[in-house]
Amino acid sequence: MIEVEVHSSLRAFLREQGQPSWPHHLTMARLVARALRLGRPALIQTGSTQARYRLSYLAPALIWDGPVILVAPVSVQQWLLRVEIPRLQQWIGTDKPIQTGDKFPDERFDGLLITSPASWLADRLEDKTCFPNGVPTLIDGADDLEGWVREQLQGCLQPWDWDELMLARPHQADWIRDVRVRLTKAIFQHPPNPYNCCLIDVPEQETLRQLFEVLQSSVKDQYRYLPTSWRYFWHCWQRSDQLIWATIARSQGHFCLYCEPLEVAGVLSQIWSQQPVVLVGEALDLEASASVYRQQLGLGEVTCLKFSPDRQSELIQLYLPDGLPMPNTPRFQDALIQQVRTLLILSASMKGPVVFLVGDIPLKAQVGAVLAAEFGSRVQVEKTDLNESSILVCGWEFWRSHQTFLPPPQLLIIATLPIPSLENPVVAGQVAYYKKQRLDWFRLYLLPAALRELQRAIAPVRESQGVVALLDNRVNHRSYGRQVLSALSPFARINYLDASWFD
Repeated sequence: MIEVEVHSSLRAFLREQGQPSWPHHLTMARLVARALRLGRPALIQTGSTQARYRLSYLAPALIWDGPVILVAPVSVQQWLLRVEIPRLQQWIGTDKPIQTGDKFPDERFDGLLITSPASWLADRLEDKTCFPNGVPTLIDGADDLEGWVREQLQGCLQPWDWDELMLARPHQADWIRDVRVRLTKAIFQHPPNPYNCCLIDVPEQETLRQLFEVLQSSVKDQYRYLPTSWRYFWHCWQRSDQLIWATIARSQGHFCLYCEPLEVAGVLSQIWSQQPVVLVGEALDLEASASVYRQQLGLGEVTCLKFSPDRQSELIQLYLPDGLPMPNTPRFQDALIQQVRTLLILSASMKGPVVFLVGDIPLKAQVGAVLAAEFGSRVQVEKTDLNESSILVCGWEFWRSHQTFLPPPQLLIIATLPIPSLENPVVAGQVAYYKKQRLDWFRLYLLPAALRELQRAIAPVRESQGVVALLDNRVNHRSYGRQVLSALSPFARINYLDASWFD
């Protein structure tokens, strides 16, 4: 069976290469091989951001005697094509063809096709025929799958799209300009917030809807001649349960409109049966069964496998003090700065940058200014040009986007848990939808999002077996604190400050 061949070949390859040991290579490779042989879907949580786990799905994909599609971000594709695939293919001795592209070569192709998430999702969600049904498909980076789907299904109207519309409908240009002015005035009346966005209220939606209705009815069959962005935005809006929102650039005096689904389970549930899929991610769900993740993505019954970080090589020191003020109290900022100042002083002799994660946008700016006044040019706010003594102050999104390319920190300081803020109108819109459905919006949306973000953020610290300082006292005093600690495991907990941690 293919499982035996994959196990034998990969074990010999790892021994020959002297690879740093990832203890779950062979288990994962056998599961992927079994999924290919039986055509059964599987979901694998690797518990690791280290690229070497990818050998575990490459080996069965190269040994399997039929076609395989691998869906992976472009950055991952480049690594696989330059490094992993050539040496693994040489060792295995297979001449299986490898191609990249946005469509399946032809019906006779029996190799490995590597494509991007955008290409594959566009085909599956829009009923195209670029990829045939029934071909086993591996999806690497399933942590971001929901975001990829939302991006694929999102309609967007930029400021220049209004100019394009007026050029396409010159006889209606004055009226279109008037609608734009009315929408601008209404949107700019929304109170400013740190996220520079707002939900589009019913009156504003009605103004926009009237615009589309007039555009469609003014000239028979002229709707199909609308600019592409307008056509697609209207197409998105016709789907049920859509969130309409805008980003606001007050200094420039313009806005961008967005339309995206409130949930993706409905559309995704229709595509999983089209081919056997193996989803591979770092930290998809706290539970091995991934019940919340599967519910969010419309996945039915699949074979689930969850690996935990290795206690010997990936244990972190977790500093979790008790007695700090809660994040929503006036005394929190002063206590936070004092804790951070002490941590930075104690870690002064440490080699490697310190990363300080602050999700609250105003707090990030305030804390960054205070620390810069004391520690000078060492403090960098969301910059990537770091040296060993740098102190990087950044938000969660910045860290997620850049952590792979930055040196792993020996000390990661977390101000508060990355629970999506209800002050963000887009988050508030999502929560309102969960409430309307009578669903537990905290357990099904906010908490899973926070735990996934947290697990991914600390992964580089596991590589150096460094210190994570979590300064959110809710972990000690809220019922969900146990789930947070479970997501951080394995760790050695400490509740005092000691310079010896950083030696």
